[in-house]
Amino acid sequence: MNGRLAAAAVHLLTASGAALALLALLAASDGDWQMMFVWLGIALVVDAVDGPLARHFNVQSVLPGFSGERLDLIIDYLTYVAIPAFALTKADLLPQEFSLPAAIAILLSSLFHVASVHSKTEEGYFVGFPAIWNIVLLYLFALGLPPYASLAVVVFFVLLTFVPILSVHPFRVERLRTVTILVTVAWTAAAAAAVAKPFPSPLWVQILLLGTAAYLVGVGAARTLHDEYRR
Repeated sequence: MNGRLAAAAVHLLTASGAALALLALLAASDGDWQMMFVWLGIALVVDAVDGPLARHFNVQSVLPGFSGERLDLIIDYLTYVAIPAFALTKADLLPQEFSLPAAIAILLSSLFHVASVHSKTEEGYFVGFPAIWNIVLLYLFALGLPPYASLAVVVFFVLLTFVPILSVHPFRVERLRTVTILVTVAWTAAAAAAVAKPFPSPLWVQILLLGTAAYLVGVGAARTLHDEYRR
């Protein structure tokens, strides 16, 4: 394939996330939460593969006048932040009087993460909570927590955005990469099972979601503590 054509195709793949965001928004407007997560899940897959494809086809050098990184940030904000924030205003997950303020807090705090030039380390860790509100939203649906408990979870992660704790990227961090990828695969299976069944999820799905999350959070927390110890 022609180099410029291949590079343009990668950008088009990334841009398809905007269409997926629209489809997720329409599903959320109809209260079709399973379908919303299907579209957000496809967007998550696109986000996972477009970066490696961009590096493989050397997109930045082939099309230097077009920023794939900016495009990716815009799409990520739509699918990881804006759609989940909207969904929280429609779903019965939070106390009704706090749904809109919580959604606004998500939108604003996530802008801090997206705009920060220190949001990632050279090792590939995220600094602070990496605004993965699509994942948080899935857990709120899957676990079926009481409204005020769900609100506490949202407040916790909003605040964690501004705390310099490290969060592991499952593919870019070399330390324990093989184990992390295997855990990520297990998490993906649990997430798919959660979406395929009515919410809240069966106990075995909840346990798998929480167990894999504990590992992924633990890797980042351990690296954070190691950094603090060295200081």
